[in-house]
Order: sequence, then structure tokens, then C-alpha cells
Amino acid sequence: MKLFPYREVKAEDAGEGTFGVKVRWLITKQMGAPNFAMRLFELEPNGHSPLHSHPWEHEVFILEGEGVAVNSNGEHKFKTGDVVFIAPNEQHQFKNTGKKTLNFLCLVPHKK
Repeated sequence: MKLFPYREVKAEDAGEGTFGVKVRWLITKQMGAPNFAMRLFELEPNGHSPLHSHPWEHEVFILEGEGVAVNSNGEHKFKTGDVVFIAPNEQHQFKNTGKKTLNFLCLVPHKK
């Protein structure tokens, strides 16, 4: 078992195609988790992830804030306490439409 305050994990720039997005890799293979990674995303107001797709699913829990999840059917509003499932190969993007930082947990399987 591992137990630690999440703020001990460095918030890193989330990478190419993002704006105002930091990620904390909370649970990883290196910690001994063989199947899934848990990430905490922090999006500044007007921050967004890239519009993209990949062959694995996402399970997302909105901890704090509000925004929209974008897919081929348009923009879908979410708020604190909502859950978002992104299917494999579904094009998607997250945008912070609020005035405060948007924080969400995202679980993904490790790439094979």
C-alpha cells in the first residue's frame, strides 16, 4: 500500500496541444500498478486539452470546476461531481469554461 498527499506529486506541463493544463501522475506502473494509471489534471480558466483520439478508454471524475467535454456530437457541459466516460477511439477534448481551476481525475489503462 502507498499513501501520500497528492500535492507531493509534481504538476507537469501536460504537453503538446494543451493550453493551461498541468498533470500529476498519481498512480503509475513504476509504483507497482500493472494495469491502470491515475492522473489528476488541473486546467486553468480557458485551459484545454487537444482534440484527439487513441485506442484506449478514459474514466473521468470531475473533482472541482466546470467545463465542456467535446466529441463529434458537440460540446457537453459538466460540473463538480459529474462523471465522463470516453470510449476507445472517440475523438475528445476537455475545456475549462469556468472562472476557477478545473480539476479532474482521469484513469487510463497503461499502453500495451
